[in-house]
Amino acid sequence: MKVVVCVKQVPDTEAEIKWDVEKGVLKRDSMDPITNPFDEFAVEEALLTREKYDCEIYAISMGPERAQEVLRNALALGVNGVYHILDPQLSGSDTFGTAYALAKAIMKIGDVDIVFMGRQSTDGNTGVVPGEVAAILGYTPLTYVSKIREIDFQGKRIVVERAIEGGFEVVEAKLPAVVSVIKGINEPRLPNLMGIRRAAKMEIPKWTCDDLGLDKDKVGLSASSTRVVEISVPPPKAQGEILKGDLDEVAEQLASRLLDLKIIK
Repeated sequence: MKVVVCVKQVPDTEAEIKWDVEKGVLKRDSMDPITNPFDEFAVEEALLTREKYDCEIYAISMGPERAQEVLRNALALGVNGVYHILDPQLSGSDTFGTAYALAKAIMKIGDVDIVFMGRQSTDGNTGVVPGEVAAILGYTPLTYVSKIREIDFQGKRIVVERAIEGGFEVVEAKLPAVVSVIKGINEPRLPNLMGIRRAAKMEIPKWTCDDLGLDKDKVGLSASSTRVVEISVPPPKAQGEILKGDLDEVAEQLASRLLDLKIIK
């Protein structure tokens, strides 16, 4: 039984976002990196699954050299193995190119029953990669999962709760499946000192486009069907006005403003 968890290194959302307008990509090297917060819940859910069902966990990440940090964190937490998808050709890939590379890596690992992913990344915020990975692999897509109720690896079935507007729904589906989880599904643990030291000494395998047998016409900036052409911060909100006086005076002032704005007649 095998479980794969996809993790991504993203810029710290509290840091200043820097953008390469010409290339249409983030200047990641100039920003402090962190593990995508939603992926932390995915890693924890994979660890909880192993504790209950005794499966193997493999973490994969696609990104530049420094993305190894998120994989070392996964190793420190106790996953069985990690793989780093690293190739200059992949730079600037859109969601499909990313999903395609991740799917090919999952195929290379082989016989994977469940792929855990965070519901979205905090840099792209598209939330479509899990569904695209599932489509490429031919796996069952289960998105916005708030709870794993049951997994039957032998019977190839899984029961989950999905968050929907106003509540949740219970879904029974076939394995293999791609499960994207939401914040609050669990409480991510922290690695201990022994795990951190062990992870620091481990060599992380790297997979290139050739290693994965990728069609290079499907990845990279030139192959991307979507491209960010501009990024900007929202304009500051206009400062509100505080009406002063007793209740009757404030009510009269408010009514006068609403009349001036033609909100009331």
